[in-house]
Amino acid sequence: MSSATEAANRLYERGSELLNRVDYRLAQTEFEKEEIYRLRYRAYIEEGAIEPRADKRLTDRFDNLPNSWIFGVYYDGVLASSLRVSVAASPNDETPAVDAFPDLLKPELAKGKVVVDPNRFVAEPNRDQRIPELPYLTVRLGYVACAYFNADIGTATVRKEHRAFYRKVFLQTPLCEPRPYPTLTKPLCLMAADYLDVREKIFERYPYFRSTFFERRKLFERDQVASDSLAPVLTLPPFPFDRATIVPRS
Repeated sequence: MSSATEAANRLYERGSELLNRVDYRLAQTEFEKEEIYRLRYRAYIEEGAIEPRADKRLTDRFDNLPNSWIFGVYYDGVLASSLRVSVAASPNDETPAVDAFPDLLKPELAKGKVVVDPNRFVAEPNRDQRIPELPYLTVRLGYVACAYFNADIGTATVRKEHRAFYRKVFLQTPLCEPRPYPTLTKPLCLMAADYLDVREKIFERYPYFRSTFFERRKLFERDQVASDSLAPVLTLPPFPFDRATIVPRS
């Protein structure tokens, strides 16, 4: 049995226990974001996916867009991984996947479809701190986002050697061969799934990917003013999309 399958089985068996040890935090202050930018750098350098940088941090223009949400995943109170969720609902909305694969995604956006683009998935490269189930606990945020924004399409931008995993576990289909991707030295390919079509199948496999409306609101409705004792006060712009309803779109 592969390590990925074993981790998935453990998550199924003790998902509630694991989720009780996980804290999903939306990064809203400069202090919180800087901690994640430095985690990104450590993770990507470990993989050889970026060139060394003197400031030892990794950020890009998408971090500052109002349709992006940066999350830290804290396990037992320690930052263990991070995921950025970007959402597009028109051809003018920018996300990393739309930027890298416009020929594949902009026609869908022109039809009025909503695309949820989870990206910048990184985990603490210190092997002593790794949790086998961490990838599942982290990408769960993508499914929470799909439910909140009534997504039509959920995407993943992955390296060629990871396509089989995403096809098997998340029922996503590769749409193209790998292409250059913003800030990374290794090309990525676009994979996608019709969220409404695969939703129940995924939830049957991984019941803890489900979320409550309260959790979704807590994660994606930004505070207008975020404060932190170690960071300046920020005023963040509201997101222009209509809020999701409790009842999923049929």
